[in-house]
Amino acid sequence: MADSRFVSCVWQIMDELSRSDQLESSLETCIEILANAVKCESGSIWMRNTVDNRFYIVASKGENDVSGTSTGADDSFIGKIVKKGETVFIEDCMKYPEISEDKFFSTLFGRNAVLVPLKSPYATLGCLQLNDVAGALNEEDQKLLENCSALIALDIEDKGLTFSPDKDRIPLLSLKGVVKEFQSGEEMRRILKGIDLNVYEGELLVVLGESGCGKSTMLNIIGGMDQLSEGQLIVEGRDFSHPSEDELTQYRRDYIGFIFQSYNLMPNLNALENVEFIAEISQNPRDPMECLDLVGLKDKWNRYPSAMSGGQQQRICIARVISKEPKIILADEPTAALDFETGQGVLKAIENIVKNEKKTVIMVTHNVEIAKMANRVIRLKNGLISSVRINFNPLRAEDLVW
Repeated sequence: MADSRFVSCVWQIMDELSRSDQLESSLETCIEILANAVKCESGSIWMRNTVDNRFYIVASKGENDVSGTSTGADDSFIGKIVKKGETVFIEDCMKYPEISEDKFFSTLFGRNAVLVPLKSPYATLGCLQLNDVAGALNEEDQKLLENCSALIALDIEDKGLTFSPDKDRIPLLSLKGVVKEFQSGEEMRRILKGIDLNVYEGELLVVLGESGCGKSTMLNIIGGMDQLSEGQLIVEGRDFSHPSEDELTQYRRDYIGFIFQSYNLMPNLNALENVEFIAEISQNPRDPMECLDLVGLKDKWNRYPSAMSGGQQQRICIARVISKEPKIILADEPTAALDFETGQGVLKAIENIVKNEKKTVIMVTHNVEIAKMANRVIRLKNGLISSVRINFNPLRAEDLVW
């Protein structure tokens, strides 16, 4: 039975590494495969950045947003594990001062943890960390993890994982322990069960998950369309967890822009007038014609929605959002109603405003291919974050295929 499990796990890792065209996505799946193999709920992959000589978490599985977490390469706990190049099972993390005295690290490691160096024939690149492993690590488990970690290290060397993490980033927006409950008959349903997430300026964050996992609920809370039941919503250091009506109005006006699946354009107004309509009620609007130009529709300014394709109408919506100069743009399935070609045009427009306009976009989608263009990807499952990964080399929208 153990041999069968060993072979199955190795083949799953090899298959994932061979068929995925994006290494960061492979690493996230590999963590999940190995975590399931040794029966644990969370884990991370740490890698050394040779520029600043620190280790960074490049992929993780678990409820906490630990993406981008870093630690020293020489004298840190992770650094020592990598330097020795030996697998370590920590039965009680609280016995280690390096972990217990740091509140974040104690949360990151849990009750116990196993750390397995990512060793290729040429170097030790980092380590695999699995938390709260069910029981002590036996010889079979250790052999399994070490062999799979070696496969991962070889693939990293073969494909090359280069990254330039942003250090000392201050979150633009933070969700802290966010819970959302709804009354359903006599029963209270908990849709979000404690979301912790930081969102940074100028990033495209994609949120994946099955229907009913809480994606749209989380987006609505960020957008001020729903009120959280517990926890905090912090934006630029201000607490908007329980805003007054005036604060909520100001928050929606100054901070948030929405791109919906449905276009919600005014049918009796042309493209320019649709953008002007929003600009006129904004505090510091951007020139509407400039906004149309940013989404590639300047030459269609006098067309009415009925004379435009679905992709063009969605790009008008994006121009309309840009016109109010929001700090955060929320996109809820913006390509769901579009075919591949028109959907790709919409994604190019979103890519442009993230890269060139430095806007922050949080996009909810079912399409896992779209996640390849994101800076970070989070998965929601049953109202909790199940994994987070950083795409250090995001694909361009024009290179996506689905």
